[in-house]
Amino acid sequence: MNSNPATTNPPNGAGATDVAPAPSPTFSPLYQQIKAFITQGLESGEWKPGEIIPSEVELAARYKVSQGTVRKAIDELAADNLLVRRQGKGTFVATHNEDRVQFRFLRLLPDDGDVHPHVSRLLECRRLRAPAEIARQLDLKPADPVVLIRRLLQFDGETTVFDEIWLPGAVFRGLTAERLADYKGPLYAMFETEFGTRMIRASEKIRAVAAEAGVAELLKVAEGFPLLSVERVSYTYGDRPVEVRRGWYVTTGYYYQNDLS
Repeated sequence: MNSNPATTNPPNGAGATDVAPAPSPTFSPLYQQIKAFITQGLESGEWKPGEIIPSEVELAARYKVSQGTVRKAIDELAADNLLVRRQGKGTFVATHNEDRVQFRFLRLLPDDGDVHPHVSRLLECRRLRAPAEIARQLDLKPADPVVLIRRLLQFDGETTVFDEIWLPGAVFRGLTAERLADYKGPLYAMFETEFGTRMIRASEKIRAVAAEAGVAELLKVAEGFPLLSVERVSYTYGDRPVEVRRGWYVTTGYYYQNDLS
């Protein structure tokens, strides 16, 4: 699996000193290479969300490395929330149906610290041409098709979040308001199971804003009311952007938690 850097001998004769040296290749640690191979298997669908992956012994034999190298690769993939270890059962592909994964992306918590269930109320789901800024964030061409979802989230009967969600139309072909209304699980779980798109990581920008009239009306607060604005770009395998989400949060009785490591 490991290779030694290739050496380049300069040609003999005049002019040899004018030849630029070849760039030295960069090699990653062996466990990182195994991590990349396993990630490729996840991305290709060899092991689907919720399925068990081969044991460390089987993977070590497959990739011709030690079991310890495989274990280190799996440890990192578990830390990245791509795999889940279950004591006495094995290692499974993580899914967005699991609570521990769901709340990686929903960071609003009540002051008492307990996780409260929420209700999603769909306002609209429609296809349109991508505005320039959305196209840039999703790495699309201007005016490529996108899907726009607008929804409200209610916690304990109180409207707390207004979301605008932009998705690439080619990836989410067939996503309609009817399908969203019929689906009862988390939105990211639907993207994963019905459209084969798993959210791996996200980058967020957070700021305090004053509620504009339209947003204030939806959230049932006064115009100018202080809100938390969260703009997120979510990525799937290969660091491909597949979602732009703009959310406005009422933080009366709530806080936004972000764990740094």
